[in-house]
Amino acid sequence: MIQSMTGYGKTILQLPTKKISIELKSLNSKNLDVNARMPSTYRAKELDIRKLIAKHLIRGKVDFSLFVEITGEDTSSKINTSVVKQYIKQLREVDATGEDVDYLQMAIRLPDAIATERDDIDEEEWALIEDGIKEAISKIKDYRSDEGNTLKEDFLGRIETLGSLLEDVITMDPERIDGVRARLEKGLSEIKEKVDENRFEQELVYYIEKFDITEEKVRLDNHLKYFVQALNSKDSNGKKLGFISQEIGREINTIGSKSNYAPMQKLVVQMKDELEKIKEQLLNVL
Repeated sequence: MIQSMTGYGKTILQLPTKKISIELKSLNSKNLDVNARMPSTYRAKELDIRKLIAKHLIRGKVDFSLFVEITGEDTSSKINTSVVKQYIKQLREVDATGEDVDYLQMAIRLPDAIATERDDIDEEEWALIEDGIKEAISKIKDYRSDEGNTLKEDFLGRIETLGSLLEDVITMDPERIDGVRARLEKGLSEIKEKVDENRFEQELVYYIEKFDITEEKVRLDNHLKYFVQALNSKDSNGKKLGFISQEIGREINTIGSKSNYAPMQKLVVQMKDELEKIKEQLLNVL
């Protein structure tokens, strides 16, 4: 089952003194590219988070965000009382005006007046956050699967259209060969020269063989079937589908270059248009 690389997942954890929001967003990318945003307190766990994301999301440009909102009496910032008192004392000594000045307001703005304590991550809290991340990953995978189902239906419809156009090419091919033969015979008759009939037939067969597309028709049919088979496989493999689409394109191009027949070339243009739309959508398949 194919998956899209586009997805979104969010989890909110309500802890005793804080609310933690975990968000995951992903877009298409050739490889896995994780951009992580979180408070400095949790930076020590960033590598673990990246490994967890890489294990499940495989590919895509992934934005991971962890937001913390304090909801209780819990703060890592404390007033450095001794430093503030020293600032006030020094300010009073410096001030010779004797005016009523709010030294506390001045002192609290000076360096080191506020001390920020960096607490270690509580392991019980981290276990809850890790579960929250896993839940967000599960949600984004569900989103990717839903998007993948939509893409699959689109692919199947376009592959069916390609198969129908190929059938038209196969039906038209004898008519095309007859047309090529008729043009050659007409050209020869206009020369009004007597020719060796056997030699002419040999040259005609050789010339027509150059325009033969039997192998291309067989290979294209096989590639279309292989694409559907890969589409229905258990694992999502956008790179494999991309490779098959390139092979489909080669056969279509060869048919176009060999056709030498306007009605068939019109069909080839339609086939190229359908294939181009498939390739565009494949850029978003995991």
